[in-house]
Amino acid sequence: MRYSILATAILGSLALSACDRPTVVTPPQVVTVPVPGPAGATGATGATGAQAEKGATGDKGATGNTGATGYTGATGADGAQGQRGKGGDTIVIVPASK
Repeated sequence: MRYSILATAILGSLALSACDRPTVVTPPQVVTVPVPGPAGATGATGATGAQAEKGATGDKGATGNTGATGYTGATGADGAQGQRGKGGDTIVIVPASK
């Protein structure tokens, strides 16, 4: 029994170590960056544009007239008179305010 457990442990460790793959290292690529050349000569200055002509100022219009005042509305009619209260056996007691 002892030998079978020992043989299984050794066989398992050998099987797991056989799966280890080495890491592949790729060398870095060389990148060339273009360098700008010297600046060119300055260009000639452009011609000045023509100035727009100013238009004449227009006259102001006349002020409008004030409107007439409206009439007062008619007074409304009186409403109908309510019915007189009816007496009953209910007594309402209102406490005096403080």
